[in-house]
Amino acid sequence: MAGVVKTEARPPVAAIDVGTNTTLLLIARRVGADVQVLEERAEITRLGRGIGQDGQLAPEAVARTLEVLRQYAEAARAHGAVVAAVGTEALRRAPNAQDFLGPAAALLGAPLEVVSGQREAALTFRAVEASFPDLLAGNAAVIDIGGGSTEIVVVRDGKVDFEVSLPMGSVRLTERYVQHDPPTSDEQRAIERDVAEKLASAAVPRFGAGASGTLIGVAGTVTTLAAMAENLATYDPARVHGYELSASALNEQLARLGAATEAERKSFAGLDPRRADVIFAGALILRCLVEHFEVAHVKVSDRGIRWGLFYERASQLPASRG
Repeated sequence: MAGVVKTEARPPVAAIDVGTNTTLLLIARRVGADVQVLEERAEITRLGRGIGQDGQLAPEAVARTLEVLRQYAEAARAHGAVVAAVGTEALRRAPNAQDFLGPAAALLGAPLEVVSGQREAALTFRAVEASFPDLLAGNAAVIDIGGGSTEIVVVRDGKVDFEVSLPMGSVRLTERYVQHDPPTSDEQRAIERDVAEKLASAAVPRFGAGASGTLIGVAGTVTTLAAMAENLATYDPARVHGYELSASALNEQLARLGAATEAERKSFAGLDPRRADVIFAGALILRCLVEHFEVAHVKVSDRGIRWGLFYERASQLPASRG
């Protein structure tokens, strides 16, 4: 019919991110230049529990995460979605990763790619680039604090200048250093020393003398701290994505977390109770990065690896007109 504009649509993609602490799902499709979100889910599965010790995947953690993947596979089939799945630090390290990867592929009907730290950083960067292109036109650092590792990408004058994946995450550092509830000042200092040593050994650059830039934070630690700062009774991605978490607000939340027991933290607004044991270490990593890059706030992104994976896979699918 004359005057009717047909829009190109691509098949939906179910992008799954199996992390050390969480297993995330995004089902979405490209419709023209827009993204139509069909479903999102997040489950704290703790596949990498014990990563700070021998790295072995525990049978109960494998079973717990496979059950979530079974549910995600059902959701993908219900939407007729193409499945794309990746795994990160826990699966990079685990000597018995195949105990999980074989059954996971059978459930999903697609292989689960264990990505390198560099590829993990690239997927995160792709997601941030789609959300905040203007911020990446100058000087910026994109950080993804996970359960087992932290990825850092530094941009200078709009170009990627440095990228690294460091073996420091909220679960790993909690298991390595925190023995008391609440954590002691010595345990806090041990975590801060570890982070400082890793930043120094990797020669993570700063923006440069007299130069300013933006720090963009991705993943559950950062989004949780934003939700806590906003006192959100129910997590709202629309309020968290793009939020500016000030250094002073971060310090305020760190003080609350450091003074509280795990049981007390579970009642904090904005904090998923299942993160209560590891959020303190994650918040310390974030503060160390804020201090390293000498910024006054963190721009918060609710869109991490799963979004980068979605953009990548959706671009490879043929478009139809409807």
